[in-house]
Amino acid sequence: MQFGIFTVGDVTRDPTTGRVPTEHERIKAMVALAEHAEAVGLDVFATGEHHNPPFVPSSPTTLLGHIAARTERLVLSTSTTLITTNDPVKIAEDYAMLQHLADGRVDLMLGRGNTAPVYPWFGQDINQSVPLTVEHYQLLRTLWDNEVVDWEGRFRTPLHGFTSTPRPLDGVAPFVWHGSIRTPEVAEIAAYFGDGFFANNIFWPPSHYTKLINLYRQRFEHYGHGRADQAIVGLGGQFFMRRRSQDAWNEFRPYFDEAPVYGHGPSMEDFTAQTPLTVGSPQEVVEKTLTFREHFGDYQRQLFLVDHAGLPQKTVLEQLDLLGEILPDLRKGFDELRPADVPSDPPSHASRVAAKLATEAGEDVAVTAG
Repeated sequence: MQFGIFTVGDVTRDPTTGRVPTEHERIKAMVALAEHAEAVGLDVFATGEHHNPPFVPSSPTTLLGHIAARTERLVLSTSTTLITTNDPVKIAEDYAMLQHLADGRVDLMLGRGNTAPVYPWFGQDINQSVPLTVEHYQLLRTLWDNEVVDWEGRFRTPLHGFTSTPRPLDGVAPFVWHGSIRTPEVAEIAAYFGDGFFANNIFWPPSHYTKLINLYRQRFEHYGHGRADQAIVGLGGQFFMRRRSQDAWNEFRPYFDEAPVYGHGPSMEDFTAQTPLTVGSPQEVVEKTLTFREHFGDYQRQLFLVDHAGLPQKTVLEQLDLLGEILPDLRKGFDELRPADVPSDPPSHASRVAAKLATEAGEDVAVTAG
C-alpha cells in the first residue's frame, strides 16, 4: 500500500507568532517537504493546483519537475489537476513531459476544482463543469492514446491531424485518478475508464465519502475491469501528533482554529470526533487510520495533509519523522487483512508497460494463429 502526503500550498499566518511566510519561502518549503517525505520512507508526494491567494502552486508540473530532479524513488502526483479550466492539449503535453523527466514516477488526479471564480478566469462557465469534465477527459485520453488526432467538441477549437508532443513515455500514459467530494458523475467517469478514484476524506464524516466510493466500485465492476473490491481507491486524511496526546492537542489547537480550510467552524473536539482528522499520539494515529478500511474497504493509496494552516516548517518535518516511524505499523495493519487477489498498490508505470507489452504479444499470437 502506498503512503504519502499532499500539499495545498497555502500561505497562512502562523497564529502563534503572527508571521506570514513569503511565497518564495512557501514554494521552497514544499520542495523540502517532498525531499523529506522520500527520506522517511513515504511513497508519494502530491500537490494541488490553485490560481488564487492564499495558495501558490499554480504550476504543478513545474514544481514536480523540480522535485523529480531532487528525488529518486518518490511517486510524483497531483491532488488536483483542473480538468475543467485547463486545456486538455496542455495537460497531455505537460504531464507527458513530466513523465519523461521523472522516468515514469508520475500520475495525476483530475478534478473540477472548488473555486468558482477560476472558471471565468480561464474562459469557462462553472455551470458547464460536468460537461467540461466529460469532454475534456475524453479528449485527454484521445491525445494520449492516438498519435494523430482529429477531434471536434463543444468547448474548444477543433483539432485536425494534431499530434501531442512529447508522446507518453514508453507509449503508456500516466495513471489517472479522479477526485471528487460530491459529484457522482466523476465516480462514473473513473469507473468507465478503469481509472482510480480518490476521496478527499478530510472535511466530512466517512459516510459522506462511502456513497461515492461504493458507487465507483459498483460501476468499476459493471464495466468489466474487475470485482468491486479490486477497484483502485485512494483516500486523503489529516493528523497532528506528538509523543504525548495532550501535547498534540495543545500545540495544534491555535492552528486548527485559524486554518483556512475549516477554521472558525466546529471545535477541534467535534471535528476530530466526526471526521478522519486525528490529533494525538502516534499510536492514536495508527489506530484511527486503520479504521478507514472498515468504512471504505481495502484501498491502495493513503495521502495525508500535514503542512497547512501556518504550521512552521520545523514542525511539519517533525510530523513527517513521526509518520515515518509508524509506517511499518500502518503497512502491516492494512496488509494483514487484504485478500491476496486485491491490489495492494495502484498501477505503476512499470506494471502498465508490462501490461501493454503482454497485450501486444497476445494480439500478435492471435494474428499468427489465425
